[in-house]
Amino acid sequence: MSTVCKFEDLTSGQAQKFQVDGVSVAVVRVEDTVYAIADTCSHANVSLSEGMVWCDSLQIECIKHGSAFSLVTGVPDTLPATQPVEVFKAE
Repeated sequence: MSTVCKFEDLTSGQAQKFQVDGVSVAVVRVEDTVYAIADTCSHANVSLSEGMVWCDSLQIECIKHGSAFSLVTGVPDTLPATQPVEVFKAE
């Protein structure tokens, strides 16, 4: 497991992009929980960490076409994305 930052360095409701073993990962803090999701939208080659975090539904929205991905499962809840993105264990 790689350490990318301190918990205190993360702001609740915002995503930050990190490189972890050569993989771009969006790290998101929602209150006292941290999520890690692949940073590239499965529909378009766009960084998810630049999108809006929806804390109530635990989703991150792609800024290009508006697909929202679950921070828990990586599954998109809205079109046009239909393929999930990878999620990683974060603590």
